[in-house]
Amino acid sequence: MVQLSRLTQTTEAIPLTALIDSALCVGAGGSSGSLADKPIIRNAQGQLLIPGSQLKGRLRHECEKLARALSWPICESPTPTTMCPQRLGLDESRFVQTGAYDIGKRDINENIQRHCLICQIFGNPSLASRIEVDDLVCQVEPENLPEVLRPGVTLNRRRRTAEDQKLYYLETSPANVQLPFSGHLYLEPACLSQTKPLILAALHHIHALGGSKSAGLGWLRWQPFDQTLEDKDWSSLLEGNAS
Repeated sequence: MVQLSRLTQTTEAIPLTALIDSALCVGAGGSSGSLADKPIIRNAQGQLLIPGSQLKGRLRHECEKLARALSWPICESPTPTTMCPQRLGLDESRFVQTGAYDIGKRDINENIQRHCLICQIFGNPSLASRIEVDDLVCQVEPENLPEVLRPGVTLNRRRRTAEDQKLYYLETSPANVQLPFSGHLYLEPACLSQTKPLILAALHHIHALGGSKSAGLGWLRWQPFDQTLEDKDWSSLLEGNAS
């Protein structure tokens, strides 16, 4: 649901650029126009892209790991019944929604709005996300990128042999050309003070995106950020267990 109050507020945009060190394989299920069984995803202009939803999901996963290491009480995603506010076995008093809702404010059912740090940033079934992530779009013109098909074969894990007549082709980006993929990450004004340092730290834990990462596809490195963080930003994360 789009809230008009959000559209009138100034958001903070963090530029993101990923350099792909190996071939990238982000499949587009059901796509046509290619000999590949799994074509690579493109936008309407034919540019290669990494979906913002995929990057946002990886960011949430890495932020959850960092938050737990820093002793923040975090709910268990992605199962709705173990997420805020239906989390199980966690101290209710440790989860308080701030910003969009005042601390202790009650809804129409007289229930206190309580959500963990990660849910306050990325949202959950009962709470909207406070960040938005662009699709990362390749900055090289499509006509300058040749079609690359990589063959593979389905394996039978029980017999430990290749399946008969199970040859397939994956479409990937060209390998070892360091393609730049750029976009932005947007933070709402009501974001918690811990949001920015936590997300920037999580980005440095993302070393690959797309499919077949264990086979060496999708490995990347992030270009240096223009963002600088002060010591107080990191201190706010370290003090999470005392919040």
